Amino acid sequence: MPDDRPPAERDRSRLDEAAERGGQAVERVRHRSGQAGRIRARQWQVTLVIAVQSGLAAALAALIAKHFLGQGAHVFAPAAAVGTIATAIGQRARRTFELLAGVGLGIVIGDGLRFIVGSGPWQTGVVVALAIASALLVAGKGGPLVGQAGGTAVLIATLAPMGRGLEVPRIFDALVGGAVGLVVVALLLPVNPMRVLDRAATPIFTILREQLDELGRALRQRDSNRTRHVLDRLRGTDEDLGRLHDALSGAEEVVTIAPVRWHRRQQFHRYAHSADNLERLLLDTRVLARWSTTALEYGEPIPSELPDAIGRLGQAVTEMRKECRVGNDPRCTRKLVEECAELAGRAAASGVKSFGDALVTGLRTAASDLLRAAGCEPDDANRIVRRAAGAGESTIAPPPRRELHRARPTRAVRARHRAHLANRRRDNSRAGPSARERPAR
Repeated sequence: MPDDRPPAERDRSRLDEAAERGGQAVERVRHRSGQAGRIRARQWQVTLVIAVQSGLAAALAALIAKHFLGQGAHVFAPAAAVGTIATAIGQRARRTFELLAGVGLGIVIGDGLRFIVGSGPWQTGVVVALAIASALLVAGKGGPLVGQAGGTAVLIATLAPMGRGLEVPRIFDALVGGAVGLVVVALLLPVNPMRVLDRAATPIFTILREQLDELGRALRQRDSNRTRHVLDRLRGTDEDLGRLHDALSGAEEVVTIAPVRWHRRQQFHRYAHSADNLERLLLDTRVLARWSTTALEYGEPIPSELPDAIGRLGQAVTEMRKECRVGNDPRCTRKLVEECAELAGRAAASGVKSFGDALVTGLRTAASDLLRAAGCEPDDANRIVRRAAGAGESTIAPPPRRELHRARPTRAVRARHRAHLANRRRDNSRAGPSARERPAR
């Protein structure tokens, strides 16, 4: 269809569209730069904590090795302490045992093969190859066990012929370094696990709230480009989820091995449960953005209740964040989720097509997952959402009333009734008039 607008109006509209796109691009860049600054600040805080822990552990390990392990350069004790803290964040206890097992495996293989094949360049290669192969068979993948087995085998194969008694000091260095690293993490400088989790979960809560609000506005304006941008933004949250998983692993380690943090165990388990459902909610929001884009591209009707329901879901995310941080009962969250489900039910009753119906189903799923993240049991969350959605549907399309009436007798019932009356008449006729005229006593 040709455009019959005047040329000036067409030019103005194009300029307006270009200006609007430019403004949106600037806003996106500003938002990303601010979010990147917040992420860098959190990374600097984590880096500072790990650096202080590593420095303290190295100093203590070197001091203990110098005074209690005799003369010599006990280089491996501080190295093991630093390796325990810096290279195994969230799994320090397991990695420490892997480190000690790798040292022992390297010593056994290095010493055994040295007495069989002797010492030399090619013997060193054979010893290291067998040590690495044995470590990989034991561990199943790379890690401290494999690295320490190979390094210890190299040390034994190259230095043992020139200096005796390297095996026992290396074992004690590994024990001292690993123990000091665990002591620093557990007793001297244990991090606050809930603060670590809160910092890691903040970007996900922010993205969910902002993108749900943006999705609701885009649906209200029927702008498929904006819904597609929301979908792209939600797909770029893998790094945030990875940081949340690392924070969960580190917090679990702290509440397990640090006595001063044992009182946080119950709170950690609640937070971990909420984090699992928070990840499901993020996937549900991606589904909402995908169905919204498809519904708009196919020109399906979008009832006004759908954008309102998505907006209620974003408000519920904000309230859940506030209530979970202070440990209150999520009443406001439950109320907003019920309003979201009720609006979704009203939208379904107002008339939607296939993709709109999928959007309604996705809203109900997201509402249920949000309630689970707030601490509700799965059955309770599903029942709350189902009841609220049914109430919303009944306000638009009330169920038809069923009139109470007596069921009509079937043909077999009527036949038995006629046969019964015929038998009574037959009995009366056989009794005669004397029986019928006999007075009752």
